[in-house]
Amino acid sequence: MKMLTLDQIGRICHEVNRAYCQSQGDDSLKPWDDCPQWQKDSTVLGVQKIMQSPEITPRDLHQAWWEHKIHSGWNYGAVKDEVLQTHPCMVPYDSLPENQRVKDYLFGAVVLACL
Repeated sequence: MKMLTLDQIGRICHEVNRAYCQSQGDDSLKPWDDCPQWQKDSTVLGVQKIMQSPEITPRDLHQAWWEHKIHSGWNYGAVKDEVLQTHPCMVPYDSLPENQRVKDYLFGAVVLACL
């Protein structure tokens, strides 16, 4: 069986996340091909993190995402705004709403299923 590339796994993760968001009434995520490069890069970094440490917890995955966002100039904001670089999920894992924590579980499961 042919191994999937990082980009292919990232695409699958993104589309699963987008479908989950849509099921929650959030239609804000664009299809992978229409996403800005920074968003694709962030997704691929998450894939790499799981490939390097398959036992990573959803909590640790969120922490790694948060740290990447901080290093990229993002801050907490009540509304996700790509121009202002604000995001409401830039909070400790335990402060995330349940529907946001689910995303970290789904992301990890999808990556591991693709390996």
